[in-house]
Amino acid sequence: MTGRPDRPSPPALGGGCPQPPTQRYDVALLDLDGVVYVGPDAVPGVPAALARARADGMRLGFVTNNAARTPEQVAAHLTELQVPAEPGDVITSSQAAATVVAELLGAGARVLPVGGPGVAAALEAAGLTVVTRAEDRPAAVVQGYGREVGWTQLAEAVVAVRDGARHVATNTDATIPSPRGPLPGNGAMVGVVRQVTGQEPLVTGKPDPAMHAECVRRTGAAHPLVVGDRLDTDIEGARRAGAASLLVLSGVTDPATLLAAGPEQRPDLLAADASGLLHPHPPVTAEGRTWRCGGWTVRPAEGGDVLELRGPDPVSGDGTDPGDLDGLRTLCVAHWAAHPEGAVPARVLAQGAAAAARVQAWHLPSGGPR
Repeated sequence: MTGRPDRPSPPALGGGCPQPPTQRYDVALLDLDGVVYVGPDAVPGVPAALARARADGMRLGFVTNNAARTPEQVAAHLTELQVPAEPGDVITSSQAAATVVAELLGAGARVLPVGGPGVAAALEAAGLTVVTRAEDRPAAVVQGYGREVGWTQLAEAVVAVRDGARHVATNTDATIPSPRGPLPGNGAMVGVVRQVTGQEPLVTGKPDPAMHAECVRRTGAAHPLVVGDRLDTDIEGARRAGAASLLVLSGVTDPATLLAAGPEQRPDLLAADASGLLHPHPPVTAEGRTWRCGGWTVRPAEGGDVLELRGPDPVSGDGTDPGDLDGLRTLCVAHWAAHPEGAVPARVLAQGAAAAARVQAWHLPSGGPR
């Protein structure tokens, strides 16, 4: 698969995809928060784009680190948003955690859930015994995201872990996307239990490859494409699972964060949102010390870790058109080629009005050599 870590050149993003991904990949494994919806509402245009992807023959699976809801609830919400789904199409981090705990402790083991109703439901479905108090002597605490998680549940978790229960986290996402900006995610709450008990949790959600592997097994995918908005879970998880990845900018990752990504968190494809499944992704090519994609070029400036970005003038895009991300693709490939083992933030020197507009819109550090 194109996303394997030992893949030879071209580097991540460099190879592109000359045809729409719907024609190369048979199944899209979609994250939900920040990809299909933000908060209760669909990302604009995404339900229609996914309908077109299905019409083109691509199948869809949904893989979420959000443990709050059951697969039935997730499927119902997707269907309300005009993305028809069945519970069997959904893999949650609660299910992954329940499977791991059942394998570790055996059927019937006592487990204390912390989080939304999806956590307890997954544990029961896996044949585990759900308890509500530390005094019930649980063998494990499974902690997942839940909007109502507060001091009472966290206190029970702390007491149970101090008494010897295994602490299992469905995921450690520090934030979740929302219409108001990033909000505290499960990782923030897991940090409370970790700090008080001094115990490191076993983390079962993405980037652990088990979730993507389960979705591949269910769908029978031969050439899956992971679609996500987080580098540390979706993209790293895809690489660890040996799958190609498409990063979308509709969630928590911004261009500056992408530019500084380490080697295990560099996506194969890039789009503003999941409608990127419907469009070709041009390659980034090297011409001496110059990198080129579409009408955009990038070359290192003389002195310092600075890249010169030049785009087509006059300015014609607003950052949402597929071709308007060619400049960001080129910057990433050029920077990553110079830092193959780990990127550091790069400054960008804009050459021309189009480049200046994009550097400002992408909130990239700018300036010439020091």
